[in-house]
Amino acid sequence: MAEETVSKEALIIRLKRTEGQIRGIQKMIEGGRECEGIITQLAAARSAIDGVAGLILRNYMKICFTGETPPESIDVESLARAIAIWGRVRVGK
Repeated sequence: MAEETVSKEALIIRLKRTEGQIRGIQKMIEGGRECEGIITQLAAARSAIDGVAGLILRNYMKICFTGETPPESIDVESLARAIAIWGRVRVGK
């Protein structure tokens, strides 16, 4: 069974959660917390951003390649640029 595309609302929820993580990291720095804890939280925030990017790229590919879009309308170059900009693709939840 094919997975559905991820809604804009679900992506916004993930980004808001990441925004909260970033604010927490700022407070950690302001409070003089230990570097290892800050780096751990930065890694978690980076992973969250990677996850959102992967979902957006997956949505893009599903829209382009599900057969619902006529082949002549598919902008493969735009998709290739998006993938190249991000640098790598993680497909996970």
